Amino acid sequence: MLYSEAEHNKRLKAGCGLYCFYAGEEALALAPAQKTLRALEPDAPEMTTLPGPAPTLEEVELAAGTVSFFGGRRVVYLPLLRPAAYGEKDLASLCDTLTGSDGTVFVITCLVEEKYGKLRPGKREQAFFAACEKAGYCAQAGRPTRQALAALLGQWAGECGARFAPGADTALLDRCGEDQFLLHGEVEKLAALAGYGTITREMVAAACAVTLDADTFDMVRLVSAGQTQAALQKLGVLLAMQNEPVAIAGALAGNYLDIYRAFLARGSRRTLAQLAKDFGYTGRWNYRLETAARTAARCTRAQLEQCLAILARLDLDLKRSRLDKGLLLQKAVCELALAGQRQ
Repeated sequence: MLYSEAEHNKRLKAGCGLYCFYAGEEALALAPAQKTLRALEPDAPEMTTLPGPAPTLEEVELAAGTVSFFGGRRVVYLPLLRPAAYGEKDLASLCDTLTGSDGTVFVITCLVEEKYGKLRPGKREQAFFAACEKAGYCAQAGRPTRQALAALLGQWAGECGARFAPGADTALLDRCGEDQFLLHGEVEKLAALAGYGTITREMVAAACAVTLDADTFDMVRLVSAGQTQAALQKLGVLLAMQNEPVAIAGALAGNYLDIYRAFLARGSRRTLAQLAKDFGYTGRWNYRLETAARTAARCTRAQLEQCLAILARLDLDLKRSRLDKGLLLQKAVCELALAGQRQ
């Protein structure tokens, strides 16, 4: 079952006894779990935390059977539980404890292996989630949309007593990506910088961390716009921050692959949504692919294939050549700029 905020709220009001959230990333499963814990706190002030991956059955049974000192229900929080870490008999006993303890509310998060943008739970994980679904609310926590993330940034800023100026929240997403742990920390830092007032785009540009993918994204944009010097300056900053040259080259190649795929999709009349599904794009793929499509519209197939060949050669040079890796990257950026010029 996919996570639904409406269904989650419904289960909270009904007094559900078990909540299990699973995802491919810890932050995705943590967000609805924290919401659950906050909602339960007034009626269930006592909480026992048994960190994963595999607390013993005795620990779980003891936590479930302890009578709350303050009255009301007791909450047992099992973060990052890994069902596959238990044997079949122990897993069955764990499910019996979780589903048969009156007066105790279990809140569970699980990480599941993700391949090509889809979760691939194993047999024991599937059995565990099925048991949780029968006993309470068990849901896959998906990635929030860009709009939902922007709203979340506004909520975090409000909790700090600050607010975002128009466009500053989306600028933060462009700069830092979608890692919610990183974003939460950046919002707290920006709120302090703003004196717990208005967070502006200028503050975001001056103070926020930049992901490697976001920086190489900017480099490609600058190269395609003919601003080679600015792209080389951006590369210099990345090298000064001690990013691995091979990682920079890999991120550049990923961005050019996006452009090439968008170019081919347009030629075959496939939508960007179909393209995202074909190649397993997740998260803010719409922003990424829409930008790639705009760049692709200014290029020919021969130019893009030449750019990919340059990046393939760069990868080999970085791994085999004894030349300075920074110079190899600078040379490749200049070659990409020349390849992008219309003949």
